Amino acid sequence: MIKSKTIFSDIDGTLVHQVNFEDLDPFKSVALPGVVDKMVKWFDEGHHIVLTTARPEHLRKATHLEMKNLGIPFHQLVMGIGRAERILINNDSDKHPEQVRAKGIIVSKNGGFDSVNI
Repeated sequence: MIKSKTIFSDIDGTLVHQVNFEDLDPFKSVALPGVVDKMVKWFDEGHHIVLTTARPEHLRKATHLEMKNLGIPFHQLVMGIGRAERILINNDSDKHPEQVRAKGIIVSKNGGFDSVNI
């Protein structure tokens, strides 16, 4: 049995081409290479997708519309996080200490997901 994963992904420069928040137009946004295919695949495989962004809360509706227009599925959207380093903290597995329970994947800004595997 394969357990579903929780995938946390930033939006700007990671899923879509980086723009200034004040220039955000959900109808002109551009998904980066491989992003839509991978996000749809992971969503369809049953993984839980959490999008994170430093975008302020007042851009929530525009962000939802942008993701819908681009065909990027997700389960949760966390707005207003800091722009500095992001750190994921998770426990290990008591039953299977060899299992990695958390990892980080760094992609080039505006580079897309073509080389990303989970």
